[in-house]
Formats: sequence, C-alpha cells, structure tokens
Amino acid sequence: MNQHTFLGLIEQSIRNHWELPVMTDFQGKTHYYKDFAREIDQLHDFFKAAGIQRGDKISLCGKNSANWAIAFFATLSYGAVSVSILHEFDKDSVQFIVDHSDSIMFFTDDNIWQDIDESKLPKIETVLSLDNFSLLKSSSEACTRFASEASVYFGKKYEKGFFVNDISFRTEKPEELAVINYTSGTTSSPKGVMIPYRSLWSNTRFANDSLAFIHAGDKIVCMLPMAHTYGLAFEILNSISMGCHIHFLGKTPSPKVLLDAFARVKPKLVLAVPLIIEKIVNKSVLPKLQEGAARILTKIPLLDSIVYTKVRKSMIDAFGGNLVEVTIGGAAINPDVEKFLRKVKFPYTVGYGMTECGPLISYSYWTEFKEHSCGRIVDRMQVRIDSDDPHNTVGEIQVRGSNVMLGYYKNEEATKHTFTDDGWLKTGDLGLLDKDDFVFIKGRDKNMILGASGQNIYPEEIEEKINGSPFVNESLVIEENRKIVALIVPDFDVLKDHGIAGDQLTPFFEHLIKEINAKLHNYGKITSFRILEEEFEKTPKRSIRRFKYQQK
Repeated sequence: MNQHTFLGLIEQSIRNHWELPVMTDFQGKTHYYKDFAREIDQLHDFFKAAGIQRGDKISLCGKNSANWAIAFFATLSYGAVSVSILHEFDKDSVQFIVDHSDSIMFFTDDNIWQDIDESKLPKIETVLSLDNFSLLKSSSEACTRFASEASVYFGKKYEKGFFVNDISFRTEKPEELAVINYTSGTTSSPKGVMIPYRSLWSNTRFANDSLAFIHAGDKIVCMLPMAHTYGLAFEILNSISMGCHIHFLGKTPSPKVLLDAFARVKPKLVLAVPLIIEKIVNKSVLPKLQEGAARILTKIPLLDSIVYTKVRKSMIDAFGGNLVEVTIGGAAINPDVEKFLRKVKFPYTVGYGMTECGPLISYSYWTEFKEHSCGRIVDRMQVRIDSDDPHNTVGEIQVRGSNVMLGYYKNEEATKHTFTDDGWLKTGDLGLLDKDDFVFIKGRDKNMILGASGQNIYPEEIEEKINGSPFVNESLVIEENRKIVALIVPDFDVLKDHGIAGDQLTPFFEHLIKEINAKLHNYGKITSFRILEEEFEKTPKRSIRRFKYQQK
C-alpha cells in the first residue's frame, strides 16, 4: 500500500482503524471504519450496474452527512471524478454545474432533487438519494433492476461478513483528475477548479505531519461545508486519514449550536471562519470583561494576567475543554479580536489558501504563529510576491507547487489568465512575505482602490477599523465617483442596549466615522457612509459578494 498516494493513505487508515467509529450524523447513526469500507464497496457495485467508467463525472450536492463522505470516497476509489457542489447554491447554479461538468450520475438530498428541473440535466443517467442511497432516477434498465434486487444481492455478498482484506482501492496517478470543485463566485460566475490527486495527497500529508496532537479516536466537529476545499481537506480528508471520529452538525452553525456541539464532542482541533470566532468573543467574552471587578482587575498589571488566565480557561471550556488549537481560515480576522486572543494566549492560528490550491498555501502551529500573518508557506509549495521588494512593498501573491490545480474545467481562457507565463498561479491577493516565509495579506487585487494621486487603498484595512466597533455587524468599503464610501450594517441590538435608535443613528455613525478617519491616511479617508438594514449577500463560505455592491 502506497503512503505516497492519497487513496493509499485512506485505505491504510481504514485498515488500521477498522473497529473505531468514523462518522456520526447529528442525532443519527454512528458509522465505524468497517461500515464505511463496506458502504463504499456497495456503491462500487451500483456504479458497475450504472455503467460508470473510470474518468466519468459524478456530481455530489447535499448537506454535510456521513452519506456525502461515503459517496465522495466511493467515487474516487472507483476511478470516477467527484464534482462537489455547495448545497447552498441556488437551483439554477446547481443545474448549470451538473450539466457543465458533464456528470452522468448525481448524488443529492431528496429536498434538493424535488426542486430540480430534470430537463436541464440531459446528460444525467442515474440519480441516487444522499438521504438513504435509494434510486431517484435511472435511464438504465440494468441499474433499475440492480437497485430493486440490491438488498438480496448484498445479503448474499456479505453473508460471511466484510473483512479488512476485502478492501481494494486502486492506485491513482499524481496528475490524474480527482475532484472538480466549482468556486463560490465572490467575483463572477462559478468556475470548475480541477484538483488532481497530488493536491489531495499533499494537503492531507501536510495536515498529518503538522497536527501531531491529533490521534486516532479523537473527535472533530464538522461545521464547514464539505463541498468547499477548506472543510473537505481538514475536517474530512485529514480526519479520516488519521483515524478520527467526525461529528456532523446537521444544523446551521450558529454560535449556540456550535457551543452545544463542542460541549458534547470535546474536540482538540476546531476549524472555523473568523465570523464564528468574532461572534463568540464579541457576544460572550468581551462584555463580561467590561463588568464590575473584572474591568478594574484588568487595569492592574499583575492581576490582569490572573484575569486573562481565567478568561483563556473559560474560552477553552466553551470549546469543550480539550481544545489544542483553533485554525481560522477563509477571510481575515478582525484586528481587535486578534489582539484580545493574543493577550489571553488563546491557542489560535490563521491559515491561508484558495480552492485552486486544494486549499493550502500557508499555515503554522499556534505557538509559532506571527500576529497579523496567515502562517508560513507549507511543504511542497512556493510563494513569491510580484514586487521589487517582497518584504516591504505590497504585490500580488503568486504560488506554485504540489497543491496547485490543473486548471479550470472547459475554460482554457480563464486558466491561461490565472497563470503567469512562467507557470505561477496568480492568487489575486496582495501581500508581503517576511524573511521567515510568513505570508501577510493586505487585500484583494480586484478590491484595491486607486487614490486620486495614484496611492493604493486597500478597503479591507478600512473595513477592519469599522468592524472593530461593537456597534457594527459588518461593513463594506467601495469607490463611488472617485470617493471612498462605507456601507455599514449596524448591530441594532447593541445600539438598542445603549439607547441609540431612529434619528440618533446618523449622528452616532457620523461621529464613529470621524474617529476612524483620524486613524487613516488623508488619501484613504471615508467621504460618506450609508446604513443598511440587511446583512450583505454572502457566498456559502461567508465571504461578501463584493461585486454586487460595486458601482458598475
């Protein structure tokens, strides 16, 4: 068995952890590694009956579940290509992706299938339910017959049981296409990122090597969408390759749902987007430090460390008590929240990646992590900054290495545009690289505003200052008529608690913007602002769809 292949890592782990639990659905069934192997084997028989060939595309669209993972690993170990689709995508996007990817089989939740217009999926021959693997549609008589006789067939096949030596995964080639992952479209319509096996192996291998505190049997809460590479790589691929036990939430990951899950599961590692951590800190932790004795004690130098030690312990307890690290990814963390986490020595780190790298570009363990960075360049990857002085002058972050995609499916023009002439992937992010190979992101190339005298203005840096206010839920800085405008979604509950409402809102935010402008360069000052009642439209990974709010 080859530890230098992705499927080899997964097969070895299934063999080694045969009697351990692998996945538990929220208030549902627990699957053991031996069940996982048998269920993969059963789907292989379904694929044969449906006439699936090596290299055929199989779409997968559903909420996080054990069946999602079984369908994904069955697809890859059979030799087909998995097309993973975020279940939060609207119906038209799902239909577009299934058709555009040339999928001939489709795994989906029953409630998603009910809304699908079958006439928009002319290439699909077989549809299987992710709720229970029942056949929802088939244009093949052989497949329909197999499905109707399946229980009898499998009863005979597994009469004596299914054993370790009954597993036989194939050996893949490094450049072979494994997954097509359609991006969430923060800037445009989705593109199919072609992820090869070398990327899956390299990302999983790095996680195995870098998370030495994770052991077989450890539990993990799966809260990120599995159809997004961040959640897939580190909550699923890494966990299964290390013999862990994954718990699926089955609900939207609100702070309350998460805190309940952490108390029950007691994870060592938590993977999160900044929004979740910021909400937990801003809503549950910081207000307590502003009350009574705690407020006074944090002002006394020696006593503040005692208070912060207690705060750190209460935060680790909130994450279930066994926490070793929180890894934050997907977006930048608010500087005030980061400052607070540093002060209390909370074990957090920030990683950086993108779908096109499956996803990892940089990460470092929390004890080595540098504030405001997003970690050190990971193994088998290289980073360069497109500027004359990468340590001091901001430039585009460009990458190459084992994690990088093959290109965009059926889109040579976009592929060509994304790579430089000498073969580096253009991330579209702007940043710096220090002497220790730590990456510091300054903003997105597409978001950068050019000041009146040619200065580079990074809206993200202004947004960080606005979002640092407890009265602001989120903000977006845009350019209108060569002026900088802030769109602000207030935290109306906090404002109400402070007696601010109605006619008082505008003067209150005028004062807030004045305070923020005092900290900004003259060329980057906010000229005007607008208050929005509703939160910004987001992608499923909780990034704001910025292009919706830019002036055309």
